[in-house]
Amino acid sequence: MGTLGAAAVLSRAASAQPRLPVIGFCSLISQAGLRDQMPAFLAGLAEAGYVDGRNLTIEYRWADGQIERLPTLAKDLARLSPAAIVAAGGNYSAEAAKAATTTIPIVFTAVSDPVRAGLVASFNKPGGNITGVSILSHELDAKRLELMIDLAPRGGPLGVLINQRSPTTDIQRQNFQAAAGATGRPMVIAEAGTAAEISKAIAMLAESRVAGLVVGADPFFTGERAQIVSLANRHRLPAIYQWRAFALDGGLATYGPSFSDAYRQSAGLVGRILRGAKPADLPVLQPTKFEFVLNLKTAREIGLTVPPTLIDRADEVIE
Repeated sequence: MGTLGAAAVLSRAASAQPRLPVIGFCSLISQAGLRDQMPAFLAGLAEAGYVDGRNLTIEYRWADGQIERLPTLAKDLARLSPAAIVAAGGNYSAEAAKAATTTIPIVFTAVSDPVRAGLVASFNKPGGNITGVSILSHELDAKRLELMIDLAPRGGPLGVLINQRSPTTDIQRQNFQAAAGATGRPMVIAEAGTAAEISKAIAMLAESRVAGLVVGADPFFTGERAQIVSLANRHRLPAIYQWRAFALDGGLATYGPSFSDAYRQSAGLVGRILRGAKPADLPVLQPTKFEFVLNLKTAREIGLTVPPTLIDRADEVIE
């Protein structure tokens, strides 16, 4: 057989190979910022029978905390006509993906109140082309504020950090104001939507001599957690955050659903879509595991004595 004939045979053989299904993965949070969640996501896919490079191809797009990049990244993935798009990084990513396509299935990984955000019609019957996992983020703000009072019972106002660029800023501000009002403690709210603003906001809270800091649930803050934790500890501010990852990076305390579990649940939904299920018929999932994590090493470094009753209540204590 001549060279041209052999080439033709190889070409036909290559074209006969089945094309692996493609999954688009669009994240507001950087790859490094999701280092603890991606293994859970990939494990969830494996549990569903799918492994990247074997019977699945994943195309990643990382916005690295830059919200304005998300619409372009989502449209770029939609042009690939993937079997599904995973929108990671909260409401921002989900909204960008929904704006990019009305036909490609979308699975969000960690969205706060997707019904109120207009992403789905209802939890049980999402409708349309989108479903995912709702992580009860802002709904737990009051609980975190209560835990901060237990962690730092001395007098003085409580500090709160929120992202004024978030689509749920007003809801979050109202939740915090209501929670603080119920405790009778004054509150100082600082707003930040960029890395530079985070530094100024935490410095302002320290100058206001707040007794403790509650960092609002927000995917932008998750991506910037190294900076936030470092600044809070530098100013010796007791602080509580949403995700366990903050405590692993030196944060004093966290309370919230398991972020990794949410990514595993999202992967399960992707697997069902790959097997033919429609997002409209897949109920939005909610977390089944909540974690209260204390970092006693950080407590010692900032000169805080944690009450033994709180240590006993913790699901995990970092020494």
